[in-house]
Amino acid sequence: MSQVTLSNVVKYYGKSRAVHGIDLDIADGEFVVLVGPSGCGKSTTLRMIAGLEAISDGEVRIGGRVVNDLPPRERNISMVFQNYALYPHMTVRENLGFSLKVAKVDEAAIVRAVDEAAGILGLAELMDRKPAELSGGQRQRVAMGRAIVRQPDVFLFDEPLSNLDAKLRTQMRVEIKKLHQRVGNTIIYVTHDQGEAMTLADRIVLMQDGHIVQVGTPLELFNTPVNTFVATFIGSPPMNLIDGVVDGETIALDGGLTVPVPLQAQGRVQDGQKVHFGFRADNLMPEGHGVFEGGAVATLELPVILTEPLGTETVLFTEIAGTEVQAKMLNPRPVRPGETLKFQLMIDKCHVFDAATSNAIRG
Repeated sequence: MSQVTLSNVVKYYGKSRAVHGIDLDIADGEFVVLVGPSGCGKSTTLRMIAGLEAISDGEVRIGGRVVNDLPPRERNISMVFQNYALYPHMTVRENLGFSLKVAKVDEAAIVRAVDEAAGILGLAELMDRKPAELSGGQRQRVAMGRAIVRQPDVFLFDEPLSNLDAKLRTQMRVEIKKLHQRVGNTIIYVTHDQGEAMTLADRIVLMQDGHIVQVGTPLELFNTPVNTFVATFIGSPPMNLIDGVVDGETIALDGGLTVPVPLQAQGRVQDGQKVHFGFRADNLMPEGHGVFEGGAVATLELPVILTEPLGTETVLFTEIAGTEVQAKMLNPRPVRPGETLKFQLMIDKCHVFDAATSNAIRG
């Protein structure tokens, strides 16, 4: 079994605390992505699991065994780095089998393990090449293959796609997802890219300033963010936020516009309470160019400032109550900057956050 458990894990660098007593349970076979902005502690957390960073306090367990004082080679983990870390003088075959050779594994067993990894990752035709003769995506597949041959309990990925171009990143995301479906091992994956997190993860762990802010499935973080940080970090475009004040059963937005209090916040806000009113671009669409699911709808006439055509949809930049917001147009038509459109806002899909704490207000 390859469960990973972090209990009150802390990391200090001198007097500076980089990770603040985090708790996390990762199930056997789960694909968990640690995501967050630079400096949030995600890579440090991964390196503590790997044994590459000492733990200042707390406990890390892998498969029920406390590994705090074990060196990396005794934790039965494999790590894939963003810089591939391949041996330039070795062929692909030699790179794949090197760790097993060092461990004095039988030669026939090494050949079997290397050939199996090469088959999984489509490397069979590249076995006699050296890293300099490979593309970035091919080198990353070799790095993944080198991790597979060790048959670890846990795979650790530290921003493995950050050096690739956009097209290769998309291709490699598919390869990593296929790898997980094929081998079924626990994977802990670090990235700063929320798009990677959304497409790869069984669960996302969103971190900020050394703390875990929210843990959940991609849809849970997208649909029910616990605060404005999650709301604006997860999702593309990010959630629109407009300042307002609760006035009975409505929210008076800056600029004089009022909207009804969304269903999920009704009865949980107070008159005069300062709030952030939030909604996704998918919930503000021009009439005739959106999909609406019933519930309260506000109709707004808004000027289009800028358009961003994306093929089957167009992102429209407009303004509500003096705040620039983004909307979406499905089955788009050409729209001129300055043109005024009639938009529909799905109120019951909107969110309310307390302005003082930035925390979500919902049932």
